[in-house]
Amino acid sequence: MDDVGVNPEFWRGRRVFLTGHTGFKGSWLSLWLQELGAKVTGYALDPPTLPSLFLEAEVGQGMDSIQGDIRNGKYLYECIKASQAEIIFHMAAQPLVRYSYEAPVETYETNVLGTVNLLEGVRQSGGVRSLVNVTTDKCYQNLEWDWGYRESDRLGGHDPYSNSKACAELVTQSYRSAFFSDESYPSHGLAMATARAGNVIGGGDWAKDRLIPDILRSFEAGLPVTLRNPGAIRPWQHVLEPLGAYLTLAERLHEKGCAFAGAWNVGPSEGDTQTVEWITRQMAMQWGSGALWDVDRGQHPHEAAFLKLDISKARNRLGWHPQLRLEEALDWTVSWSRKRQQGLAVRDITLGQIRNYQTRINKTNVDE
Repeated sequence: MDDVGVNPEFWRGRRVFLTGHTGFKGSWLSLWLQELGAKVTGYALDPPTLPSLFLEAEVGQGMDSIQGDIRNGKYLYECIKASQAEIIFHMAAQPLVRYSYEAPVETYETNVLGTVNLLEGVRQSGGVRSLVNVTTDKCYQNLEWDWGYRESDRLGGHDPYSNSKACAELVTQSYRSAFFSDESYPSHGLAMATARAGNVIGGGDWAKDRLIPDILRSFEAGLPVTLRNPGAIRPWQHVLEPLGAYLTLAERLHEKGCAFAGAWNVGPSEGDTQTVEWITRQMAMQWGSGALWDVDRGQHPHEAAFLKLDISKARNRLGWHPQLRLEEALDWTVSWSRKRQQGLAVRDITLGQIRNYQTRINKTNVDE
């Protein structure tokens, strides 16, 4: 395996356009790109929560931050063109399963038409070499079997969020086939991929109806956290894990073209797919006194009970693999929240974990 991991030299001075930079994952990725020395342009609505990592970590200070709706195709195109971006990460989305039941039209407009707008803007502007469209592990037709889904498995999605992300996958495939095919790569010069990540955790996530934010909010307030689906199993991973994969994938697309185009699963190591109740117990032990929970026995909208990814393709071809075991990922998440409670600067806390993770990648690559 040649080049493995995130190469700081590659990113220094690189022009990057990032949609959804005010969200949880987008804020972490924006800070990492700034740390790498990239010239970052972000395009997103205002932060989706208050508090927000984007505001508390002062993410906008180190980049060109544009307030814009992904559904506004004309303005999006103008911003892509003006940024002269070489690399695009598309992360803008309506990301919540339960909210998608309340607002299905908004969910499809954002996740499907927003993807069309982005790809059309890229097609019209030209100059982009590498594009990573971030979707989700929930894009598969989930039969809740015991083995992990592979990239070639059937797409589907029961709820509007999951289904809209499957649609975004199909849109990306269509644009790749119709406008950015492998055969015509020498003329258009763009390689694109989709990345299907599992459930991410980490400091600075205040989203509603997500397990880790709900747990931390309850623990901080000294109240019991209520579990809707204690037996549900998900592929949990620290937010820096998929972000490292996105960066690595974008590098390969830029340097080696269509050989790395297509879909990629990004999930945790075998054994780090755990139940909601296991996660809650583990976090309670790490939090200490005042950590309580109970189970909500009421009726709730359908959510998959079991979901697992096969990440063999990313391991074998991309050279990416998880760095943190689940217990450590939870420890980093609790530690981040504790340090914020103690009054430490959120930007420093976040950059500190990014640097630690980058060091771990570098050490792993040397050892290998």
